[in-house]
Amino acid sequence: MNCELKTILVTGASGFIGSFICSEGLERGFDVWAGMRRTSSSQYLKDARLRFAQLDLGDYDRLCQQLRDYKQQMGGHGWDYIIHAAGATKSLRREGFFKTNTEGTKNLVRALMAEDMVPQRFVFVSSLSIFGAIREQPYPYRPILTTDTPVPNTAYGESKWQAEQFLEEVKRERGLDREQGGFPYVILRPTGVYGPRERDYFLMAQSIKQHVDFAVGYRPQDITFVYVDDVVQAAFLALTADEALGKGYFLSDGEVYDSRRFSDLLQKELGDPWVLHIKAPLWFLRLVCAVSGTVNGWLGKLTTLNLDKYHILSQRNWQCDIEPTRRDLGYEPKVKLEEGVRRSVQWYKQEGWL
Repeated sequence: MNCELKTILVTGASGFIGSFICSEGLERGFDVWAGMRRTSSSQYLKDARLRFAQLDLGDYDRLCQQLRDYKQQMGGHGWDYIIHAAGATKSLRREGFFKTNTEGTKNLVRALMAEDMVPQRFVFVSSLSIFGAIREQPYPYRPILTTDTPVPNTAYGESKWQAEQFLEEVKRERGLDREQGGFPYVILRPTGVYGPRERDYFLMAQSIKQHVDFAVGYRPQDITFVYVDDVVQAAFLALTADEALGKGYFLSDGEVYDSRRFSDLLQKELGDPWVLHIKAPLWFLRLVCAVSGTVNGWLGKLTTLNLDKYHILSQRNWQCDIEPTRRDLGYEPKVKLEEGVRRSVQWYKQEGWL
């Protein structure tokens, strides 16, 4: 595919996944527009070839005006492709997830249609979290399938699921053919994404360096991961995969790991420091998350530990079926967990995080 003159907008460009998508877009020869809020950091967006688009996804009218301005800059047409990676993974209050992940997505899609800027393909980065704690009985667990009914058990998962339902409504009303007024989209649902620049998994590495590994729950836990480069790979495959139109796909590295594997690999890459492995009951985690979420809510501070995080950490089955992703997108994960952890820890050390 000749991408030399193709334009692409990446929303959430200042974020973990978005910044890597921008870099890959430049490498592939796209004219890359980094969509972000005025207050967002451009720490990882220093390439002079990048163009920036300030987008207020929370204000529909203002967003329409912003899109009109960028359309004029591009000679009267919109972006060829859009990868919508903007989203809130943390929020002081439940409604914050819905304002960003649900309403922000709705505003963007509606504004693109209103301003005649529907792209050739719109890739929405959702999450495996929309399915919640399903297929957890009996053990051994079975992979979550794309045909399963989502039952999100976190505000984050609910907000992403509502955004997906909105796209489904648009498909029913307008179809997927852009030339006939439709909206051509593909949904990606990654499991736990890790890699350089990511902060939540970094906290695990930091804890292990300090000789503590904390885990919860006594029932077996099957975990899946996907390295950020593979998420980026899938996003670009989705731009041209016609079989994927209007569908949702899981992303993982194709393997299933027990609850200790990630921390054991971190320990190895950190030089095998002695580590005290602590496993606490779920009721203790729930208490800690409830107290932490409440206190930090009063203080107006974001916290990693809250009741949303409790549901994520307590979930026992994160298996997911990526065979449809392989078949329809031509996706093949390139980075398994051991190599991904090695790269991540190396970056954390180089950047002085560890």
